[in-house]
Amino acid sequence: MFFEPEYWLVIAMFVSFIALIFTGFPVAWVLAGVGILFAGVGYVTDMLNWTFTGLDYNVLGMLHGRIFAIMYNWVLVALPMFIFMGLMLDKSGVAEQMMNSMQRLFGNVKGGLAITVTLIGIILAASTGIIGASVVLLGLMSLPVMLKQNYDKPIALGTIAASGTLGILIPPSIMLVIMGDQLAVSVVDLFMGAVFPGLILGVLYITYIIIYGIFNPEKVPLSADHEPIGLRDVLRVMVDILPPAFLILTVLGSIFMGIATVTEASGIGALGAVVLTIFYKRFNYSVLKEVVINTMNTSAYIFGIFVGATIFALVLRECGGDQFIEEGLNSLGLGPYGMIIAVLFIIFILGFFLDWIEISLIILPLLGPVIMNLDLAVNGFGVVDNPNLVWFALLVAVTLQTSFLTPPVGFAIFYLKGVCPPGIKLTDIYKGVVPFIILQLIALVLVFIFPDLVTWLPAKVYAP
Repeated sequence: MFFEPEYWLVIAMFVSFIALIFTGFPVAWVLAGVGILFAGVGYVTDMLNWTFTGLDYNVLGMLHGRIFAIMYNWVLVALPMFIFMGLMLDKSGVAEQMMNSMQRLFGNVKGGLAITVTLIGIILAASTGIIGASVVLLGLMSLPVMLKQNYDKPIALGTIAASGTLGILIPPSIMLVIMGDQLAVSVVDLFMGAVFPGLILGVLYITYIIIYGIFNPEKVPLSADHEPIGLRDVLRVMVDILPPAFLILTVLGSIFMGIATVTEASGIGALGAVVLTIFYKRFNYSVLKEVVINTMNTSAYIFGIFVGATIFALVLRECGGDQFIEEGLNSLGLGPYGMIIAVLFIIFILGFFLDWIEISLIILPLLGPVIMNLDLAVNGFGVVDNPNLVWFALLVAVTLQTSFLTPPVGFAIFYLKGVCPPGIKLTDIYKGVVPFIILQLIALVLVFIFPDLVTWLPAKVYAP
């Protein structure tokens, strides 16, 4: 198979893309530039009868329609709305309120402050989904307190970084919106399918912290001024959790109950975030201006990569990229589940060097048809459409969790380093995230062994 001249173009495209990434050039331009360059290369080699890609002016004319189709996609309208929701909640002050009350609630538990950070990370994940904002916010709020309480640096830093990345998996996740679009599966099914994997990750984090505190009590000490908790402390936590919990239930509940589409619910979430910011008296013109500008910048970054990936993927497919991948996987002789493991391993390695957006937009469209044709025993309970793809998408999503923590391009690591005091070294963060990467891989194994963790909830909710 590798002697087909078209496949050599596919290999050259991937190698060129990866090489140019390390130049620091914007990813969107690299994707588009490599695609256009190899469209020209394929056209010339076809004229010389070296290849038979079929690349010509008519094929390149298809790019016009595909790029405009991105702008007409109603599902993708949810992206800027969810981004706005997350950034506005970051300004609302709700996280600070929860931090103050929950820290007192867990003050008598070894590692209680780390548990508090994890729980707030879970709540932020279900209400914001913006990794950079969550990691920075948790770092600014909790790291000075943890260091003052004499926490060991690696456990403190690892907890903050890992908890801040939960938003990429727990709905409403912008990554799942993009995955649903790329694999042509229901975003609602992906949202529901991500609930249990996301909660499993949170439970694993908390369990690890508790066990760590039992065996290393001196590294996660109690606060010097901790006091017994009373009913007032419990009620205080309940009151502080209610506003974001209500927003989460409004957004996800309207989606899961079929009252609103994902796009409509994103608008509800954006409005709810503004209301919460007004409620906490943090709303003003400068806050609104900053959130709108940051939303525009983040959305433009994502859609720029969308356009570049569309050009790259079209040319890659015309060169036989999907057949190349399918034949390559089949040649391994690993069987359907062995092929899934091989794909997840490749995605895990790519996560060391590429952002989740590039991996989702380049790899998923090529793998979707291959996964669809595999003989997998994923139970859709007669309700979930394309259960193979829904399960595979969540496996990829859990795998991509690790990409935020793995060097050299672990974005959560650098977000956190940016808000750390001068005495914190990058190696301290690397040491801290290693156990959490292992926990993420354990969660991946659980989802792989038990596909019903993904498909049971959407099937149960929508069962006739």
